[in-house]
Amino acid sequence: MKNKIYKIIDCDRHVIEPIEIWKHYLSSYLDGIPKIELSFDNEMKLSERVSQGFPALSLPPVYKIAGKPILSNWDIEQQVATALINSQSIKERKSATNPKDQLSSMDDTNVSQAIIFPTFANYIVNHKDLDTRASLAYAEAYNKWIRDYCAHSPKRLLPVGLISRHDTSTLVEQVQTIASFGWKSVVLRPEPILGKSLGHPDNDDFWKACAALGIVVSFHGGTHLQGETVGMDRFSTRFSLHACSHPMEAQMAFVSLLEAGVLERNPRLKLAFLEAGCSWVAHWLWRLDNICYNEFPSLTEKNITMPPSEYFKRHCWVGMEIGEPLTDTLASIGHKKLIFGSDYPHPDHLHFDLTEIAQKIPELNSEQLTDILENNPKALFDL
Repeated sequence: MKNKIYKIIDCDRHVIEPIEIWKHYLSSYLDGIPKIELSFDNEMKLSERVSQGFPALSLPPVYKIAGKPILSNWDIEQQVATALINSQSIKERKSATNPKDQLSSMDDTNVSQAIIFPTFANYIVNHKDLDTRASLAYAEAYNKWIRDYCAHSPKRLLPVGLISRHDTSTLVEQVQTIASFGWKSVVLRPEPILGKSLGHPDNDDFWKACAALGIVVSFHGGTHLQGETVGMDRFSTRFSLHACSHPMEAQMAFVSLLEAGVLERNPRLKLAFLEAGCSWVAHWLWRLDNICYNEFPSLTEKNITMPPSEYFKRHCWVGMEIGEPLTDTLASIGHKKLIFGSDYPHPDHLHFDLTEIAQKIPELNSEQLTDILENNPKALFDL
């Protein structure tokens, strides 16, 4: 049965937003909204880099907004390293800019449906130096564009709504608008945004609305945010920041919601943790259940009335990665709470071959793989 062809529901697939979309979809906000600017490489910069020992290759443009780079810790070393790896994925990144080529790339790897996430827009909307009005304008503009993008094949391309957290008073209206489109999910970064964590009391009505509307909240982190991502207080390189950002922020996001009582008060709320792997789940739930939960009962008795692992199993789905150790996580939460996302077309995941997924995950039998690749996403996103 390992040779079975699985019709994959890709729960974490990305677009690459063409720079031109903002000119059209931000048209009603042009007055006073900072524009995206590109700082291009040139021969003088290239010559200077070569004299410093860097390889003789051109760098992609640096995105800026309000005069500030969209990405943090994005010095020349990081840009050169990215240029080297990006040269291997030009075709893939170009295909993600438009729905026709996106669908073709899905056909090549047996992906029947894809949950579609932003790339650059998530950094723009959550930028710490963007004001509230601009953050909301860019979120709304992205949602309009991705609506048109996915309309090319609405049964296969399933958009995730982008939320601006800059002004918590707008959260409920934003999620209501997204639900009115018929969409199944919104994406949030797991970090605190402008000093407010996920569990902050000002977010309470948002979680209640998501639960009532059946909207899945998908947490998707990323390295180099202009914000408060874990590790940025001690590291500056892509290697260390990328190692920390995704799994550690996922763990802290769960704790933030757990301790604040969001999960206790909203038993129907559905959460998805993406691009962080799933092998962190077993050790994290063991620690929360066996070390933290019973240590100071007076601190948890109000908002955590059952072991943390029980909340996770009630509320959460988590994206697995090809090749990661699964045995402990399977024992902890079972395979029914696992989903799969390719992260296409981002280069850190392109070496994973979806056509050989069964051979790369020997811990799973055919029935479990069918659930993870097809049935579990249907249950999560109500497909």
